[in-house]
Amino acid sequence: MRLLLDTHALLWWVMDDPRLSRIARTAIGEPENELFASAAAAYEIVYKQGLGRLRPLPDSLSRQLQREGISVLPISLEHALAAAALPRPHRDPWDRIMMAQALAENLIVVTIDRVFGDYGVSVLW
Repeated sequence: MRLLLDTHALLWWVMDDPRLSRIARTAIGEPENELFASAAAAYEIVYKQGLGRLRPLPDSLSRQLQREGISVLPISLEHALAAAALPRPHRDPWDRIMMAQALAENLIVVTIDRVFGDYGVSVLW
């Protein structure tokens, strides 16, 4: 499977947080699955850390992604345009980018957020 980790799933994986579901933990840990983190997730993490809403990670995000075998999915012009074209009412810009990336790249999103399914995105939790 090709999995795109939503921001909370990514954080819960690298922090070994028990809130990550057993199904998600098993899928992320499966060596045959391809793992991706959106560049939007990196921005969201650093942005929320700056606001004091997230604690600092024990190591740099780049090193943690590399250590975990998680590839960074850049935001292309196609992704940005597709995210802007998604219907309302969902307004979270980070979610919208990840939805567009998942649809364009045929990825399953690992997320607890049910709204992804409302936009036709395959979800695993």
